[in-house]
Amino acid sequence: MKDNAASLKGIPFHLEKHVDYTAGSVVSKMLIQKDIGNITLFAFDAGQGLSEHTAPFDAVVYILDGRAEISIGRKTSTVSTGEMLIMPADVPHALHAEERFKMLLVMIRGR
Repeated sequence: MKDNAASLKGIPFHLEKHVDYTAGSVVSKMLIQKDIGNITLFAFDAGQGLSEHTAPFDAVVYILDGRAEISIGRKTSTVSTGEMLIMPADVPHALHAEERFKMLLVMIRGR
């Protein structure tokens, strides 16, 4: 999409329409970036993902479209459209797209 996050302020919009799938890629669009945290839209094509990593704060994933495989520590969960998952701080986690999916990621720093 060619719009930017600033153009979305003050108007209602559908999240999933503001990030597009791209073949063989992970696409991200930062909606809000502040010192206290970020809100980012992602679109993952099938077979794509984010390798295992940690974050020093909790993160919330809300699936807008499709299905994600999300591993937290040693447990893997399938998270589908309309579902949310909280990834705890300092625990290794990873995301994988068995099929393409879109998600909203909310990270709030609190330490």
